[in-house]
Amino acid sequence: KLISRKLEGKTFVLTGTLDNLTRDEAKQKIRLLGGDVSSSVSKQTNYLVAGESAGSKLEKAEKLNVKIIDEKEFLGLLDK
Repeated sequence: KLISRKLEGKTFVLTGTLDNLTRDEAKQKIRLLGGDVSSSVSKQTNYLVAGESAGSKLEKAEKLNVKIIDEKEFLGLLDK
């Protein structure tokens, strides 16, 4: 059940390790708010959530000018 549609139309990619959420919890929260989660970065990606030890997805996001946010910014988006 959707709580809110505030992330509707937004696609997120997760990379690295998050401190406060497991990757599955983060994906679930995004989907509950109407967003999509992708496993790979593309021009359609709106946000790359970069945790500790972020890998090659971070480099690809930089090349494609995808907005890169850290866990704190991500949690802020969820709470808005």
